[in-house]
Amino acid sequence: MKHNLIFGHKTPDTDSVCGAITLANLKNKINENSKPYILGNINKETEFVLKYFNTPVPDQLCNVKIQVKDLDYDRVKPFTAEQSIHFAYFFMNENKLRTLPIVDDGGYLLGIVTMKDIAMSLINADEKLLNTSYDNIIETLLGAELVRVDDFIDGEIIVAAFEEKTLRETDMINSNSIVIVGDRYDIINYAIEKSVKLIIVTGDLYVPDNLVEKALINKVNIIRTPYLTYYTAKNIPLSKYVNSIMKSKNLTQFKEDDYLDECKEDIENSKHSKFPIISKDNKYLGLLSRNHLINPSRKKVILVDHNEIGQSADGIKQAEILEVIDHHKIGDIKTPIPISFRNIPVGSTNTIIYKMYKEHNIDIDRKIAGLMLSGIISDTLLLKSPTTTDFDKQVVDELIQILNIDLYTYAMEMFVAGTSLEGKTMGEIICQDFKKFNLESKNVGISQVFTMDINEIMNRKDDYIKMLDEITLDKDYYVIVMAVTDIVNEGSYIFYTSAKEKLISYTFNNESVYQGIFIDKCVSRKKQIVPNLINAIRQLNYN
Repeated sequence: MKHNLIFGHKTPDTDSVCGAITLANLKNKINENSKPYILGNINKETEFVLKYFNTPVPDQLCNVKIQVKDLDYDRVKPFTAEQSIHFAYFFMNENKLRTLPIVDDGGYLLGIVTMKDIAMSLINADEKLLNTSYDNIIETLLGAELVRVDDFIDGEIIVAAFEEKTLRETDMINSNSIVIVGDRYDIINYAIEKSVKLIIVTGDLYVPDNLVEKALINKVNIIRTPYLTYYTAKNIPLSKYVNSIMKSKNLTQFKEDDYLDECKEDIENSKHSKFPIISKDNKYLGLLSRNHLINPSRKKVILVDHNEIGQSADGIKQAEILEVIDHHKIGDIKTPIPISFRNIPVGSTNTIIYKMYKEHNIDIDRKIAGLMLSGIISDTLLLKSPTTTDFDKQVVDELIQILNIDLYTYAMEMFVAGTSLEGKTMGEIICQDFKKFNLESKNVGISQVFTMDINEIMNRKDDYIKMLDEITLDKDYYVIVMAVTDIVNEGSYIFYTSAKEKLISYTFNNESVYQGIFIDKCVSRKKQIVPNLINAIRQLNYN
């Protein structure tokens, strides 16, 4: 069963990860099959939270591009290689198929057969030689088993239209012969004496018991068919194994995880109309046609804690966005039809999701309560951020009643775990909570680093500034700001792209800015840094 994909932004933080988990839990409770995902590696704070509340880390999602498995391709039942061409033809005709997949006993794709292949086999095949099973001959000729010695028949077909004397003199019949004959009992007797491979008696004619007994002794197979000799001779090649005419080399086939964009060119350039689809372990799944590309099914996604393309999963424009739950400024996500877009100016996405649980009258268990609480106190810096609302505080109070823990003690444990920079490179520190914004048509990057010890950054201040400059140039940013937020002192140390000192001066209304300047009470990227940057860019443009 397909499910909705719920995920936060590309740089997972505690609020976005916990929001995806808590919302997916709610959706499943109201029978909307959903699964939480992350778009990158979680940080240490989130890792602490998930371990604390015994919650597995969600699977990581590379992108939401349309894949072959998303398409409503044809689930055509496959044939096994040992089934007959005759059976394949009637199955295809009855089900209006032009292409039939062939698999082995394990379900692995061996090849494909088309109606054209069947037609060409009747025109070009060597009708004298036959290698198939006894059962396939029975099925093809609507035959009846008279003597069965072998399960598999391999020989040369001969229509016994000659006198017995002629057959004896020419030695046309031998142990490798498959003899098609009517009620010529002298010829049947002679064929038995020669220990032929198989005798096919046409016209549904009676075979005397003494000949049947003699055939058993001489180990000669006998089948009786209602068809006349001409029809029998004409159709017996259809009893051959279907794999004798299947295409198995240079097949254009696709795996279920292949991306549609990468398959289109191969499909458009192919002379074929149907293409096998196989699983990760190469088992057959179905057939893809050009018609399936016209209006492809898209992944159904729900976005939490973001609503900007740059922050969302790669390929988000190929997905069907069902819903957005966020508490940031309205971004550039667009949809072709109206959707549920819940954007409330509160301190945390989990505050909104808590409200949704209450609206649906869904009980909140301890684990979900813990994840919600963690998301809220992480995004509001223990309710000290200017983004904090009275509703955030009310929700925290109610969640604490469910959890029965000391809020401050838990929050400090979480912050200490999350702010440790030990073992991380400068690049990892800058990117661990980095968001890209399009502000006034300019690409702006804002990194927020939380720490309990600013000296870990200050000791390598020049190196960090150099790296910010390099990223700005390499990724074509207008400016990058790194806000190192000191949770204890409730403010942030600001580092920025070197050439943008005037912009930073306007942003924080301070003519004497410098790298690493401490901005008191500046703890919110969303509420303080982003709006101030927008105003600063506008001010520079006006000047």
